[in-house]
Amino acid sequence: MKLISIIVPCYNEQEVLPLFYNEIQKIISGMQSEHKELEFELLFINDGSKDNTLMQLREMAKNDERVRYISFSRNFGKEAGMYAGLENAKGDYVVIMDADLQHPPKFIPEMYKYVTEQGYDCATTRRVSRKGESKIRSWFAMKFYKIMNKISQTEIVDGAQDFRFMTRQMVDSILSMKEYNRFSKGIFSWVGFNVKYIEYENVERAAGTTAWSFWKLFKYSLEGIFAFSTAPLALASLLGILSCLVSFIWIIAIVIKTLVFGENVQGFPTIMCAIFFIGGLQLFCTGILGQYLSKTYMETKRRPIYLASETEESVRKNLNEENK
Repeated sequence: MKLISIIVPCYNEQEVLPLFYNEIQKIISGMQSEHKELEFELLFINDGSKDNTLMQLREMAKNDERVRYISFSRNFGKEAGMYAGLENAKGDYVVIMDADLQHPPKFIPEMYKYVTEQGYDCATTRRVSRKGESKIRSWFAMKFYKIMNKISQTEIVDGAQDFRFMTRQMVDSILSMKEYNRFSKGIFSWVGFNVKYIEYENVERAAGTTAWSFWKLFKYSLEGIFAFSTAPLALASLLGILSCLVSFIWIIAIVIKTLVFGENVQGFPTIMCAIFFIGGLQLFCTGILGQYLSKTYMETKRRPIYLASETEESVRKNLNEENK
């Protein structure tokens, strides 16, 4: 028998969870009727939801032995949710997908065939359109991928999703990267392996609202840049060299204007411009250094990536002890 673990990070997904569960049940039934050797587990990660997501997961686990869940003590973010799922998945193959049905479950059988029949280590989806997104958000997303691929040695495919079907070998390789500041899109690319990309049109959420605001996506993009590129540090050095060059040319120009043409140099405006220019440049470069230093600081703390407050196993254990 072969076990497929389906990892589903959840944050305030009470509206869409029943829809997702019904859809994934259809896919599981269809795959098991075609492939008798397959077994499934659904591993939900409750990332500190403030709605009834945890209550629904408890009920699902009570009625379906294939359902497992891990509930965090607070919101640790999707990256921590995916890591927790990969760390606790028992399957020979592992799937990561969202609960909002923007990752269509219908692709799972196709992914399974690519991995088992065509020798791929991973099958994933790639959006070829951004229908439903604002133009500004789409523009920034495309620019982010272009910048990342220019300044980083790790290629990140434009539109690639976290929706992935992976072998156990690839999952173990991802888990070997224990860093606290995680950027999974970069990690998936960095570990390599043979990946199949399935193109599809963007799908909007089945219900509920997204937790990813523009500001959160912007901070997440910075996380990726600082995690997989040292180009900003080189940029700081380059700006320092350019500022010195500009200052040197400026000094020569002032000397020539004074000695050759006899012009009076305006002292106050010149000094203020120089102060603001050099001061702003220094603060900018210091900010870049500070970002890398802060990431190093968080890594040295060795804090856990997540903390679990409840699992389906702990609930069942408590119930058995009470029944005794």
